[in-house]
Amino acid sequence: MTEILAPAGNEQCAYAALHAGADAVYLGLTRFSAREGAENFCVSALEALTRTAHLLGAKVYVALNTLVKDEELPAFFAAAREAWNAGADAILLQDLFLGRALKETYPEIVLHLSTQAGCCNVYGAQLARECGFSRVVLARETPLADLEAVSQIVETEAFVQGALCTCFSGQCYLSSFAGNNSGNRGRCKQPCRKRYTVDRAGFSEPAYALSLADLSAGEDVRKLIRAGVSSLKIEGRMRSAAYVFSAVSYYRALLDGTPADEAFRDMKRAYNRGGYTRGITLGDERLLSRDVQGHIGERVGTVVRAQGKAYFVESGYAAQKGDGFKILRGGKEAGGARFAASARNGFLITSPEKLRIGDEVRLTLCARAEERALQKRRTRDVSVTVTLRAGEAMRAEGEGVLVTGAVCETAKSAPLTEADVAVCFQKTDGLPFAPRVSVRTDGVFVPKSALNALRRAFFAALADKLAPSRAPLAERTPRLPALHTDDGRMTAVIVPAGTPAAADIVIEKLSSYRGAALSEGAWLYLPPLLTAADEALLAPVIRSAAGLYCEGTYGVFLAKKYQKPLFAGTGWNLTNRVAVAGAAEYARYAALSKELTVREQDALAAKGTFVLSGGDCKVMDLCYCPFQKTCKTCDARAVYTLTDEEGRAFPLRRYAASDGCRFEVYNCLPLAAGVGKPNALADCSLGDLTILRNVREPSAVLQEATRGHASRSLA
Repeated sequence: MTEILAPAGNEQCAYAALHAGADAVYLGLTRFSAREGAENFCVSALEALTRTAHLLGAKVYVALNTLVKDEELPAFFAAAREAWNAGADAILLQDLFLGRALKETYPEIVLHLSTQAGCCNVYGAQLARECGFSRVVLARETPLADLEAVSQIVETEAFVQGALCTCFSGQCYLSSFAGNNSGNRGRCKQPCRKRYTVDRAGFSEPAYALSLADLSAGEDVRKLIRAGVSSLKIEGRMRSAAYVFSAVSYYRALLDGTPADEAFRDMKRAYNRGGYTRGITLGDERLLSRDVQGHIGERVGTVVRAQGKAYFVESGYAAQKGDGFKILRGGKEAGGARFAASARNGFLITSPEKLRIGDEVRLTLCARAEERALQKRRTRDVSVTVTLRAGEAMRAEGEGVLVTGAVCETAKSAPLTEADVAVCFQKTDGLPFAPRVSVRTDGVFVPKSALNALRRAFFAALADKLAPSRAPLAERTPRLPALHTDDGRMTAVIVPAGTPAAADIVIEKLSSYRGAALSEGAWLYLPPLLTAADEALLAPVIRSAAGLYCEGTYGVFLAKKYQKPLFAGTGWNLTNRVAVAGAAEYARYAALSKELTVREQDALAAKGTFVLSGGDCKVMDLCYCPFQKTCKTCDARAVYTLTDEEGRAFPLRRYAASDGCRFEVYNCLPLAAGVGKPNALADCSLGDLTILRNVREPSAVLQEATRGHASRSLA
């Protein structure tokens, strides 16, 4: 059966998801959650939730999917063990090798690989399986054909609803470098949702140039199911209980073949960003929401006149107290409004803004839907047969459970009726059961207290059977590897293909996958997304390369296939000794995370490790066209400039892959971090080779540069 998996940013959302019919929920604890801004769960709340979920036949997955630093390893292993002991059915992780170490320490724990790990092809799936993961949450950019191939290797989970990251997951550093709030640490401030201009005709006016519409696969979930997806995932740990309830209800209806229109309306009203896209996986190129940012709701009417201090909205919607609205004028936000009173053929609203005739009114808070989300209760059907015969012990049995009580006596006057017994056993002592009660009696007397005791004992035993306590894992000491440093004398440089450069390792980056060629002795740069179609185009180049520099962990099995040495790129996000040692087993060289300080880098300076010392600092990988594939009017420049409202200019590099153009966003300032003990990696993707004059101390040659996180630690 295909699983509907729902987000739970807090307890209210978790129970709303279960009552709506979710097969599983996912949530974070107070640490190591990629949604630190959510309310999240303490261990006691998790224990209560897992028990309720298991009684309803549902599962609970705990996301410990942030990057973990070296000094945090003991706390991480403790958190994973606590989550498992509290009843979690699986732990989601971003770090493959940390997952492998967790599995080695606690083989009982079930591991799921977070979408932050960027699994997008069969090579990534093979490594995930080898590291002990039983499921991968696929990158949202994975083509349907690749998704189907991955599903033949390992169980897969795919997003079907909710917000889309504009950047390939796990590879976004814009929030980190712009404001010291790392998405990889659960603290993204979403600078992608702000206004930008681009120096291209038709895109020079401020707009939400990087903001994507919400994903909604809708009926197309059938395509995902046919492709082998096991779990349909709804995004939204920062959203309301009404949103979670309506989204689960919508997909439950689609899968069950029941009417889904009302749930879809409720979902739109609870949250959506300017319409929906079916997403890259399902071939929808309508991704951007350039004009409106944030919740746009559902159109319910138009302002037709002012009426005292209020405004009359002509509408067929039956508005009520508690409803909230957003006002659009010319397709752009003009303010907000609240329900004031009902009226014939519409309703009245009030607003702090001065509204105009013709303004569009959109419902963004539906009190009725909020009420539904909090009131519905889900139960589990159970059968129980109660036998009360004179001279025999009371019996209650059903669902494989048998409980006995005191011996029954023949009634001297009014015997206990079947109806009395049935009414008693309809009480479930707060457990989510819907009993179907059968009674067998020959007219006996049973004290009410004894009958109640039998009922309580039966339902307690049934609950223990359906949601048994898990034998707690005792604390075990993980095996943490020792790292051996080298002299850190090597240099590596990333340059455009065909650019002459002097370094121990020259890594060339292609501007197009078609007809591509490398300089003799050069390594090939491969981005975090590599599709089967990409590989087919690049196969001749891969064979000619001296080695492969891969931003994704898929590089392990890709390099094995082509028998090439591997350089694990900064996109592997190596932040602790377990990850560094794991990468060293597969890769000849490995770059540490660019979100570490020099001190943290030096502590991880194992043999063959590199640090991005300076040059161009990539902060985003866009696997779509931010110009909405307006190819006929495209000037096809290699580099554009993305400028924010503060005047900061971010280079936007274009390259042509198998499916059209993809883009990279670079930091507004070049990096001059320098390097301590590790080897030095310089990035000259944009063509400026100035840094090559001093790769280890780039501040000596680069003007107006930033040190990045070299001296500014991420908490």
